[in-house]
Amino acid sequence: MAPARAKLVFLSILVLVLLITGTLWFVFKDSPESMPSYAPDQAKPPAAYKPPSPMESVQQPTAEVLSKRVVEYHIDTTLDPDSRVIKGTQTLTWTHPGKKTVNELYFHLYPNAFASMDTTFMKESGGKLRNDTMPADGFGSMTLTAMKTADGLSLMHRIQYVQPDDGNTKDKTLMKVRLPRPVKPGESITLTMQFEVQLPKIFARMGTAGNFVMAGQWFPKIAVYEPVGTRGRTSEGWDLHQYHGNSEFYSDFGIYSVRIHVPKNYTVAATGFPVQNSQIKNGEKIYQFYADDVHDFAWAASPDFIVAEEPFSSAEVPGVRIKLYLDPAHKDLKERYFYAAKAALKYFSKWYGKYPYSTLSIVVPPEAGNGAGGMEYPTLITAFGAKDDSPGYDLERTVIHEIGHQYFYGMIASNEFEEAWLDEGFTSYAEDKLMEQEYGVIPNLPIQSSLIASPAPLTQDAWKYTSQNQYALNVYYRGKMVLKEMETLTGAQTMKKIMSTYAKKYRFQHPATADFQKVVEQVTSKSWQTFFDQYVYGSQMADFSVDEITVRKDKDSAQPRYDSLVKVSKKGGDLPQVPILFTFTDGHQIKKVWDVKNASTQFKLTYSSPLAWAMIDPGYTIVLENKHVNNYLKADMDRKVLLRWNVSITKLIETLLGSLSW
Repeated sequence: MAPARAKLVFLSILVLVLLITGTLWFVFKDSPESMPSYAPDQAKPPAAYKPPSPMESVQQPTAEVLSKRVVEYHIDTTLDPDSRVIKGTQTLTWTHPGKKTVNELYFHLYPNAFASMDTTFMKESGGKLRNDTMPADGFGSMTLTAMKTADGLSLMHRIQYVQPDDGNTKDKTLMKVRLPRPVKPGESITLTMQFEVQLPKIFARMGTAGNFVMAGQWFPKIAVYEPVGTRGRTSEGWDLHQYHGNSEFYSDFGIYSVRIHVPKNYTVAATGFPVQNSQIKNGEKIYQFYADDVHDFAWAASPDFIVAEEPFSSAEVPGVRIKLYLDPAHKDLKERYFYAAKAALKYFSKWYGKYPYSTLSIVVPPEAGNGAGGMEYPTLITAFGAKDDSPGYDLERTVIHEIGHQYFYGMIASNEFEEAWLDEGFTSYAEDKLMEQEYGVIPNLPIQSSLIASPAPLTQDAWKYTSQNQYALNVYYRGKMVLKEMETLTGAQTMKKIMSTYAKKYRFQHPATADFQKVVEQVTSKSWQTFFDQYVYGSQMADFSVDEITVRKDKDSAQPRYDSLVKVSKKGGDLPQVPILFTFTDGHQIKKVWDVKNASTQFKLTYSSPLAWAMIDPGYTIVLENKHVNNYLKADMDRKVLLRWNVSITKLIETLLGSLSW
């Protein structure tokens, strides 16, 4: 290759790489619920709830029951920031939602994922998640110090740690408790527990960074018992998984009443709303929060928070108080946070059903606490860690993405262990829509699709992807591209109806992928089985190729005349129609649409000039195509030579991208 051409190729590659890396934004959480109305008084706040005095301006619990409130938590917890310890007492009431007698309960003890390098989470992640690495001295854990029945019988000798996914006996993130008497269908059982959490230094969504504390997945949480019909189950039972390197969470809806004790100079942000103003007693500040129809409870604390509040309402949002808990580095950026939050609440409520809660809290961690950033919890989200420099649109994108999770993670509450794309892919799709509408930021989908070198089924267990990269590229990127391709095939208005119907029908229901497929088929009145089999349940991507161009001059014609034969083929999944552009040496162009009924076909074009080149999908409208290198072919260029050249560029890009961490 001549030096001038080599330089041009190098610059072209550099521009392409910069384009790719410039588009790589990805909220990898860190990269991830329901009491049957058996008793009429479940719509009331729990006994520990104390209404505020008339002078206190706080929201009251809603009288409307939105979910099957399977579980009720009353928690009293104290933070010691110096020792990074949370001590808590928890009273839990669980109501059996099934029809078979239960002899044991299961609890997630998520902080034990950080107990050593031998846990399943640490072994699978290698102690790394996104750009964060587990600090050498930053381990954390959870210790259950007491568990009793309502009549005082200790259950500590009935506890057993279980590892249903990998048999790793060093993993203590899932616990079984054998009960002294069975729980019959519709019956409730109440347990009291005492626990202690040694918070890790911030890594993978929770821990401490200086005096900043993120308490996510911080209490013993009962697992989900699924009745027949839930996510297509044909037999009821517990849904049991350990905490994995790629997995997030799955919980049942319920009621939370949580009292939090912190040093008196600390401010607390939490799920739900305060039922009374914080109080100072014995040198500590005490907060009391309440939330219902949610499936988790998280809180953050810091003495440095700068707090700002604004009310918001729209046609679809009756009234929400948006609360900002800003790191000082972002104290001047509050208007950007508020604008993004209001846009997200307004349009996501319009598209996917109203936001039903009275508060939304946004926590902006310090830069050192970025491992807790970009995460969603019911009515509370975290932005990425604050830096002194002026952030680009990643600030807004993070806020919008995490608020999107309030719908697909929070209210729809899919099983993120087993079908993470129903949350991440759907949220990423909604995020792109709003970023384009509000900020004019358009995703470079052809570049993003080209990154998906190892497509895998979207419905496989989160920990069965081969790496964090494969998990992220499939669950986030490929998941949203499946929805974008559906939009191309159905039209924007029909896709809006599909998404709206699904989101509203399955609020507080724990749907599965099959439920979404049913909605798609009901709205469009046709079968989508082949599409789902290939792109959702299977690992297909679209791949259409221009294989060969043959040009022959017609010697019998008095005028110059050429017959150009173009062979094209389908090498990946099915799509009904594929656009092709044919360009001749005199600049004349012909556009055709290939109705893909066979794996290959041949086009014959007769014209006064020979064909110069042919290109499949010149407008890059096929979102799920990830191998664009074979879409184009010049008439005088050998396909093998072109592929070798393209593959070398692809390998270079993959090598450079391999150094990036999701």
